[in-house]
Amino acid sequence: MENSFDINSLVRENVKLMKPYSSARDEFEDFDTADMIFLDANENPFQNGVNRYPDPQQSSLKVVLAKQRNVNPNQILLGNGSDEVLDLIFRAFCEPKVDNVITLPPTYGMYGVLSNLNDIENREVLLSTHFQPQVEKILETVDEKTKIIFLCSPNNPTGNSFSDESVVKLLQNFKGLVVIDEAYIDFSKKESWLAKIDEYPNLVITQTLSKAYGLAGIRLGICYASAPIISVLNKIKPPYNVNELTQLRALERLSNPDKIKSEIQSIIEQRSALLKVLVDVNFVKKIYPTEANFILIKVDDANRRYDELIAKGIVIRNRTTQPLCENTLRLTIGTEQENEKLIEALASLIKI
Repeated sequence: MENSFDINSLVRENVKLMKPYSSARDEFEDFDTADMIFLDANENPFQNGVNRYPDPQQSSLKVVLAKQRNVNPNQILLGNGSDEVLDLIFRAFCEPKVDNVITLPPTYGMYGVLSNLNDIENREVLLSTHFQPQVEKILETVDEKTKIIFLCSPNNPTGNSFSDESVVKLLQNFKGLVVIDEAYIDFSKKESWLAKIDEYPNLVITQTLSKAYGLAGIRLGICYASAPIISVLNKIKPPYNVNELTQLRALERLSNPDKIKSEIQSIIEQRSALLKVLVDVNFVKKIYPTEANFILIKVDDANRRYDELIAKGIVIRNRTTQPLCENTLRLTIGTEQENEKLIEALASLIKI
């Protein structure tokens, strides 16, 4: 089934009409700059490694990512964390006080925060009790002003991935953008939806270097989509939104894929080890399936158990206030040594 998707019908009118800011580094794009004297950007001329503005299009980084992800560089937008990428999507396509988006709680909280920030109605359609999208309810909630459906897969805080059937049905039957947040995809056996970008023109994928790549501190978010969608987002992004230090550190990390794979494998092995231990913890009532670097568990009293672990020097996340998550705790997978301390703490609590 082919989706009659029209990008121009989604873009805000003011965005269509606006002329993007042109920085000094946008206007001079010659990469053979060894003998050039730069007097165009009002920079401090004394070299210290960061006295010049960074590449506003992060070209070197996009080339590496494009090769590793098997996409074209013009299908990539980089941002100051995924949160900036998500905010740009809101600002490009959603008219304040007019349009709406759909989110599927329990899910990543920033979708709701950004909808409030941009004055966009957030229509919440709860996941099923198995933490899967209720596709028919979602499509019934859609109207002519619905611009985006946000899917987090693997989902935070539940840890599970959404079924391919559900995602395809939404992509085929919704004429707005389907944004799939794949922050945790590297810990899953499922294939990224990146391979489907050319098949579904309304598909937008966000990823991050904060989780599997261990670069949360540099704040680098990635958006993959069709070239027309990326072109719209480039039109409104701040000119130097990804700083020079972030670009350099990302390039350094991406140059060693074997180390990244080794760390991911270690986290997955530690996840399996922790899952086996949790089965024997008497106050753990349910362990939810996970394809992320964390485990969601249902316990007898989440507030009590959270406080007990804090007292033992272990900080986890209490998710009991989230829809469908009463008395749940979220445990991030640490190093082998950290997980051993968690296991010791859990063992001591069993005796209380």
